[in-house]
This record gives sequence, structure tokens and C-alpha cells, in this order.
Amino acid sequence: MPNGILDRLPDQLLPNLRLVFVGTAASTRSAALGHYYAHPGNRFWRAIHEAGITPRRYQPGEFASLLELGIGFTDLSKSGAGMDHQIEAETIDVPGFRAKIEKYRPRTMAFTSKKAASLFYGRPSSAISLGRQKAEGGLPDIFVLPSPSGAASGHWTLEPWRELAAWIGSQTG
Repeated sequence: MPNGILDRLPDQLLPNLRLVFVGTAASTRSAALGHYYAHPGNRFWRAIHEAGITPRRYQPGEFASLLELGIGFTDLSKSGAGMDHQIEAETIDVPGFRAKIEKYRPRTMAFTSKKAASLFYGRPSSAISLGRQKAEGGLPDIFVLPSPSGAASGHWTLEPWRELAAWIGSQTG
């Protein structure tokens, strides 16, 4: 499948999930393996455990089992793959993403980079803050997290991930 990138990383969505992680697009490695956040240098799996979102550290190949915890995954581009700056603008499908959110109605969604949030909001990354965002009618609670990608290490902090963990913990009885 090296050249058949279309929908290589299927959505992991169910109605009323407590949390959906939203990326820009699959990395080249994630697209090749079919696992979210699959690159060994990516901090995602460590971050969600250290922040308290998951009870243990999961491996990329176990991503589908997070549905049992009420956690899902999707991306703004289902046909592109690579680093954020390599994703072609025409593969970004914000209306399609919004339709998924309306259909599945997660309680909270978290963008796993400022780039993904900037594409969703239509604002430059510099105008977007990390952490919980101002509520928007009809949308779930939204968080913006620093990218767990190894390529973004200069901007890494676990604090917004911890804020997200505390928030979803307070939302579930």
C-alpha cells in the first residue's frame, strides 16, 4: 500500500465519546502502519498516560482499544499524510470534520497541534492559545494541545494535556 494513502488511518469514532483527539493528518509512518501516532519519537502515548487520561501507557497498535475508554481519533485530512507543512491544503476537509462532530457528538475534542486548530478555526497558529478554548455554540468543549511530534519538541509542555485530563475527569461521574 505504499502509494494508496486514501483513508489509510480510519476514524475511530462512536456516538457520545468523552474525548476525541483530532490531528491534522496521519504522519507518513502512521499512514504506513495504520496506527495513530505511530512514530517512535512521537510523545502522544506517553503524554496521555502521564497526564492521567489513560490508566496505562498504550502502544500505537492498541489505538482502537481506547474506544473502550470513551476516546476516539480522527484527522482534518483523511487523504493526506506527512508532517503538517507537507499536507496539501485541498486535502483538509473542515466541513467534513464538522459533520462528523455533529453526527457523533463527542463531549470534548482535543486538537493535537496548534496547526490543526488553526485550520479548524481559520486563524493563524500564533492567534491560538494552548488549553481549553472559548465555548462555541453547538460544539463540544475544545482543547488545543502542543504537538506531540518529535519535530515540535521546542514547543513541548505536558501542562495542557494535564488540564485536559482534569477537565474530562470532572465531566465524567
